[in-house]
Amino acid sequence: MALETTAWLGPLLLASLWVPSAPASLLRRLGDHIQQFQERSGLGLDPGEVALPKAGWLEQPLDPFNASDSRTFLQRYWVNDQHRAGQDGPVFLHLGGEGSLGPGSVMTGHPAALAPAWGALVISLEHRFYGLSVPAGGLGMAQLRYLSSRHALADTVSARLALSRLFNISSSSPWICFGGSYAGSLAAWARLKFPHLISASVASSAPVRAVLDFSEYNEVVSRSLASTAIGGSRECRAAVSAAFAEVERRLRAGGAVRAALRAELGACGSLGGVDDQAELLGALQALVGGTVQYDGQAGAPLSVRQLCGLLLQAGGNCSRPAPYCGLRRAVQIAMHSLGQRCLSFSRTETVARLRATEPQVTGVGDRQWLYQTCTEFGFYVTCEGPQCPFSQLPALPSHLALCEQVFGLSASSVAQAVAKTNSYYGGQTPGATQVLFVNGDADPWHVLSVTQASGPWESALLIPSASHCFDMAPERPSDSPSLHLARQNISQQLRTWLRQAKERQGRGRD
Repeated sequence: MALETTAWLGPLLLASLWVPSAPASLLRRLGDHIQQFQERSGLGLDPGEVALPKAGWLEQPLDPFNASDSRTFLQRYWVNDQHRAGQDGPVFLHLGGEGSLGPGSVMTGHPAALAPAWGALVISLEHRFYGLSVPAGGLGMAQLRYLSSRHALADTVSARLALSRLFNISSSSPWICFGGSYAGSLAAWARLKFPHLISASVASSAPVRAVLDFSEYNEVVSRSLASTAIGGSRECRAAVSAAFAEVERRLRAGGAVRAALRAELGACGSLGGVDDQAELLGALQALVGGTVQYDGQAGAPLSVRQLCGLLLQAGGNCSRPAPYCGLRRAVQIAMHSLGQRCLSFSRTETVARLRATEPQVTGVGDRQWLYQTCTEFGFYVTCEGPQCPFSQLPALPSHLALCEQVFGLSASSVAQAVAKTNSYYGGQTPGATQVLFVNGDADPWHVLSVTQASGPWESALLIPSASHCFDMAPERPSDSPSLHLARQNISQQLRTWLRQAKERQGRGRD
């Protein structure tokens, strides 16, 4: 296995985050920060003291659905072969999603932790148009038409074939796909669409149902904020509502009150227009929602317990109402942790940045993911129901307006795209065999996944009080008994699949 040192790890965590942030991208930056933190800490060594695999590159067709189109792009991958038992051993394929992958993706986390027991070869594949796997020619509409989950699945197929030749992998070796969040959906869909190539899949926190108005997200956030199992309470949820009500009151007051609010919450927009106010309120929702989504995970700026503590105790010399002061302190902690200069920017700045067609230096890929939400998934988090503790801004029209302003896509076309996605993949009843769906019931995304087994061939684990993709994170002594048990169940399911694959292989030799 070719190696390089961990010099990439040090500045990567914070250096790329000093950019304007729309509410959705703030949530994604939080996830990216946690992923990078866990990969680094999971190695257990300081930068420069451990060797990591070098990136490999596959030449992939830009349009795999048009044989007459000869254009290609380079797709990045990593390989960890230190536990590989032989040519016939299993391959654990860790699929990338809407962000950059690094070499830690094959060295830490659940697929890597499972590899020694099975003598598995671990491979990770970065998603097209994210990280450094960006085709030449920029991110204009002419290029983005080749960005979709279907293109990503085609890449998975061609990568499997190419890597089998490159690493002399036996045709009888079972390939198991792993993925979390959107990549978890890809893992499930890879097995659904290509069962002759993918033996089984573990789909963690996989939102397989596309939805335009994702109001259920904040409904789960509300329940989780009141859950004593993770440090919440009804008083905490009420404090969140009070804090947001205070923010809205200050926005309506205007003048010096609004100016003070802007400074206290780190808003770089003027807050004079409704759209700018929606950006701030959306960013605050993303901060609170993200605290729930990644509760308890290494690298998360705050846990639910810590957030509730801030909201319910004024602390310091703050003369404002306690919930508002607590929210302000939470903003400061999160911004410092993420290395972010502002919590929110003006809507005009957000649109301008999303219209930029040059590939981003960061691995977050805001323009690319917005395009996928506009053309496939929706996933627009709103707060219009009576159980939502936040502001009703930003509303669904504000989210859909970005699709029009950035890509020229109408609201009706977005709604049609969401319906087509569910029709093509089957939504929450995909009908895939040998897929294990793993979710945490504190994770807002679990409501779009499969949480109950539909038969002996499609299994599901719902982990009490667990957050987003927690089962994929490196193990820690502080992990809950239910999380330990879930990982054992995943291992047992894997054992069953691999035994069945070996039995089929044996029958094939008879």
